[in-house]
Amino acid sequence: MSSENAMALAGPHEENIKRIAQQTGATVVLRGSELSIAGTESQVDRTRRIVQTLEPTWSQGQAIAITDVMTAIQALDTHREDELQAIQKDVVARTRRGQVIRAKTFRQQQYVKALRTSDLTFCTGPAGTGKTFLAAMVAVKALMNEEYERLILTRPAVEAGERLGFLPGDLQQKVNPYLRPLYDALHELLDPERIPHLMERGVIEVAPLAYMRGRTLSNAFVILDEAQNTTPAQMKMMLTRLGFNSRMVVTGDVTQTDLPRYQESGLAIATKILAKVEGITFCELTKADVVRHALVQRIVAAYEQFEA
Repeated sequence: MSSENAMALAGPHEENIKRIAQQTGATVVLRGSELSIAGTESQVDRTRRIVQTLEPTWSQGQAIAITDVMTAIQALDTHREDELQAIQKDVVARTRRGQVIRAKTFRQQQYVKALRTSDLTFCTGPAGTGKTFLAAMVAVKALMNEEYERLILTRPAVEAGERLGFLPGDLQQKVNPYLRPLYDALHELLDPERIPHLMERGVIEVAPLAYMRGRTLSNAFVILDEAQNTTPAQMKMMLTRLGFNSRMVVTGDVTQTDLPRYQESGLAIATKILAKVEGITFCELTKADVVRHALVQRIVAAYEQFEA
């Protein structure tokens, strides 16, 4: 194992090594590029198998996340090694810096499959599970492959007519802070200088949900983000914009609604109404799919326990 591969396996502050040791009961020590494993025969064997299962990733110098470690353990425990290998080989996209983007959990892989094949996909889950990011990656790649003529990214700006009213500028400038996460996702794949040109030509459109009313979105990949903040009427309006040769993805976290307490979430209502409609795919991510800082996963779990 090279030093680069060892660093990829270990993770920041060797948190992956610590998690593997915690999960197996073995003593795992990384000295330079040498990994030492001590413990009972079963502990050592299980640790070795986890490391070997992750080899397709760390052997290429790609950073291993805690999520990768837990998915590898899940694959071994449920005899799904073949599925894990498929995830490791399936590159969703490559960023401008050459970073490989792929699903990190089984549920994320199901989501990616839906993004590629379903005309309408709903994806719900807590913050950090990659709902918007994976959708944007698949969408930009499809656009670059000329599968669609336009990429439309939209989200509700629930305060645009109220608390943002004192800010300078037109409505687009007022709601830009709400659209920032969508711009960030675009910047991962496209040169920042290229994005304004594509937006001027209408190839990429990043706009508040209010701009969608009365339109038919044909030959487009459409992402509705933060959909938990839509009203039922807004959700119905957006879903009925879908035109020919178009694909739509609706993402949101129903536990983080910014609507007034008396207002039902359009996302929550839509998932109930459309649950049995043919041609719609529903994906639900959980705290186990969080791919941000490991602390985010524990924060989500703590809030879930408190709210329960």
